[in-house]
Amino acid sequence: MQRSSREVKKKRKILGLVAFAVIFLVIAFNYSFVKGTYNKFVDVQETVDARWADVENNLQRRYDLIPNLVNTVKGYAKQEREVFLGVTEARAKVGQARDGTRGERIKAEQGLSGALSRLLLVVENYPQIKSDANFRALQDELAGTENRLAVARKRYNDAVRNYNVAIRVFPQSLIANMFDFAKREFFEAPEEAQQAPQVEF
Repeated sequence: MQRSSREVKKKRKILGLVAFAVIFLVIAFNYSFVKGTYNKFVDVQETVDARWADVENNLQRRYDLIPNLVNTVKGYAKQEREVFLGVTEARAKVGQARDGTRGERIKAEQGLSGALSRLLLVVENYPQIKSDANFRALQDELAGTENRLAVARKRYNDAVRNYNVAIRVFPQSLIANMFDFAKREFFEAPEEAQQAPQVEF
């Protein structure tokens, strides 16, 4: 009788130790999983923000070029007032959107891309503009900026895709929801600005 009571106690003790070990391993694994997943999200989120900074850098460069470009074209094509007004208004909206959300900034930049495309179409009707050395230099700089912007936009969108996938796959999505990692917006060019402005002489 005494022997069976000892055996029962010994079995309970062993089962208790096994249960404790299992609980400890589950907690350790979960902690490691949560910590690793959280750190991965922080890493991909920082990559998205760094890529967005590259996009903003190129957008600022384009923003700074526009007044000179508009003034050069305006000297030759005064009757295209509506186009100039559209570019000026779109540029002003970009300036206002700087303090807004990233989505508002993207929308304003898309409007500016469309207005800029219309301005460059006007240039095609005025061959004398193309012969102006100042205009050619500005157009070359704008074309280079648009190319850099296209590369930066692609890198940003790739980073956003990786981030959005990371926070949506299971079981990582549980951690993403727990720590409020929200989906990010892509920077897609508007239809009229799907291609960089053509530089033709």
